[in-house]
Amino acid sequence: MVRVSRRMVSIDHERCVECGFCESVNVCHGGGRCIGCLSCYYACPYEARVLRLEEAECRLVKIIVDGVEYSVPDGVSVKEALEGVGIVFGRPGSRGLTAPCGLGGCWACAVLIDGNLERTCITPVRDGMRVELDVEDVEPLRIVHGPQPHRVGGKATPWWEVNGVRYVEAAIWLAGCNLRCPQCQNYHVTYDNSTRQMTPLEAARRLTECRKSYNTSGLAVSGGEPTLNRRWLIEFFKILRDMNPGARLHLDSNGTILTKDYVDELVEAGCNNIGIEPKAIRLETYMMITGIRDEELARMYLENSWDILKYIISSYSDRVYVGAGFAYNPEWMSLEEVAEIGDRIASIDPGLQVTVLDYFPAFRRRDLRRPTVSMMLDVKKVLEERGLKTVIVQTSMGHFGPGRRGAPY
Repeated sequence: MVRVSRRMVSIDHERCVECGFCESVNVCHGGGRCIGCLSCYYACPYEARVLRLEEAECRLVKIIVDGVEYSVPDGVSVKEALEGVGIVFGRPGSRGLTAPCGLGGCWACAVLIDGNLERTCITPVRDGMRVELDVEDVEPLRIVHGPQPHRVGGKATPWWEVNGVRYVEAAIWLAGCNLRCPQCQNYHVTYDNSTRQMTPLEAARRLTECRKSYNTSGLAVSGGEPTLNRRWLIEFFKILRDMNPGARLHLDSNGTILTKDYVDELVEAGCNNIGIEPKAIRLETYMMITGIRDEELARMYLENSWDILKYIISSYSDRVYVGAGFAYNPEWMSLEEVAEIGDRIASIDPGLQVTVLDYFPAFRRRDLRRPTVSMMLDVKKVLEERGLKTVIVQTSMGHFGPGRRGAPY
């Protein structure tokens, strides 16, 4: 037996509305007991999960990692057990073993457990478990939603392709995210850890079939955050490129963990259309939007998203169509900050396509009011006054495009 300090999550029945999210989307993999992975804590739309720390006596169990036997506390995740015996998880977005989402959606933390690829972040240890860390020869997996055709596209869908009538992209959305945005618009994707996972080949085949069915000019991947599982995403783009020669291959990302070499690898793999969403320019606003409470982590994410946007434009403007985006709501952003964002983008490239989303009530921010059309047109005007030439704003009436293209599309 060993005495440990453990994170435990319980249900606040006064807040629980029995929505079924924890039974059909973000499902506990703990085998009937909490292992402190926190996936359900972050995922519950009504914040009905309560986190507490407790001291407990735990029995020790034996696990075998790459042929070496270790004693680890029972009732913890495989990830926690591996870290406890000295296994280091890499920086999110790097090659090799990483654990960027902690939700079970991205599969970047997957290793072989008793011969099967499985996620370390939400899988409990058990006595006699055999773990193999080298999975380079095993097909990577990821939870995928879609494909579906899209009439508007994402942050970097070339604005002139969009008319609101025909489909411009076939898209998939990948589960898992490193942010905790309380107004997440795709939370059924972001927090999904139960849908059957796909290989890059399977996802690319399905997306290609969707493109052919709807005759779209582009193929897109969004999320969640697509970049969390690097090996999966690179293989996916390589296969997609080979299946769709000359096509526009679009990645939408929050830009938080992309590095220069990761971008280089994506472009080499065929990604020729990238949208980055820095979300804000002021740190306090960024923390409010993303739900990241660690100030240093939030600062790193914010600065990296702006830096990587600048790198993509400076290095690949001749090969990649680039767009930037952020979400506007007066609850978290003033027009003064909008102007600051405009100045920052103009200093990088005044011709850069900028897409502003009007965030409405979703996930845990059901108190939000959707910005009016007039508000969004004010945002557009502010950005254009800062010298930006290609501004698109989403409104309840549709999208308003660059300059005098005022008819919604």
